[in-house]
Amino acid sequence: MHESPFRPDFLQGQVALVTGGGTGIGKACALALAAHGAAVVLASRNEEKLAAVAAEIHARGGEALALPCDIKDPGQVESMAEAAWAWRGGVDLLLNNAGANFLAPALGISANGWRAVVDVVLNGTFYVSRAIGSRMVDRGRGRIVMMAATNGENGSPLMAHSGAAKAGVINLAQTLAVEWAASGVTVNAVCPGPVATEGANQQLWADPATMERIGKRVPLGRFATPDDCVGPVLFLASGAASFVTGASLVVDGGDRLRNPAALFEAL
Repeated sequence: MHESPFRPDFLQGQVALVTGGGTGIGKACALALAAHGAAVVLASRNEEKLAAVAAEIHARGGEALALPCDIKDPGQVESMAEAAWAWRGGVDLLLNNAGANFLAPALGISANGWRAVVDVVLNGTFYVSRAIGSRMVDRGRGRIVMMAATNGENGSPLMAHSGAAKAGVINLAQTLAVEWAASGVTVNAVCPGPVATEGANQQLWADPATMERIGKRVPLGRFATPDDCVGPVLFLASGAASFVTGASLVVDGGDRLRNPAALFEAL
C-alpha cells in the first residue's frame, strides 16, 4: 500500500464494513481502514479469502470479523448486517465494493448472464445499503461509499450489464444521499476506470497485449491499481468529507476524458 497522508489513528474506535473484502479493491481498502484504526467487518461469498484477509489484519495488530455472505440473497444480507452491527455496537462506514463482470457483446449476454452481474452489482448493493443504512438512519449518523465505475457514466461496450448496473449504483448513491441526509448519513460513490486486479485480469483483459493497449490510452499512462482507490475511500471516511454527499469521485487517470469507444477498440 502507498504511504497514506491520513493520520494513522483517525478511524480509531470506528467500525467499517467492506463487501467483497477478500480480494482486489475491497482487500486493499479493508487493510487500509484497519491500518488507520477501524475494526473491519469483511463480507463476501469466499470464506477462505475472507479468513486470509482477517488473519492479515490481525497479524498487523488490527481487529477484523469475517462474515461469509451472498449479497444477492436479502435474507443472508440481513443476517450479516445484524451480526456486523452487534459485533461492536454499530457500523460507522459501509463500503459497498462487491462486484461481478465479464466481457460479451450485448447480443451475446444471456438472461442468466445479465442477472448474474446485475444481481451482485446493483441489487446486492441495494440490499446491503438498506440493511446497514436503516440502522444508521435510526442511530442518526453514518458514512456509505459505493464502489461504482466510470463505465456507469457513459457507454459500456462489451460490458452492457456492468455499465447499466454501475449507472444504477451511481444513481442509488445520489438518491440515498438526499433521502438520508437529514438523518446524518452521507452516501457517495468512487468511480474507478480500468483497474488491474487479479479478478479483472482473468475475466476482462487476460491478454497482456490488451492490457498494454488499454494502459497506453489512459492519459496518465497505466491501469489503476487497488491502492489508487484507497485514498478516495479514506477521504470519504474522514472528517474532511463531512459536508460531501451524493458525489462521485473519479479515479481513472483521465481516461474518461477520451473517446469512450477507445476502450471497445482496445479490447
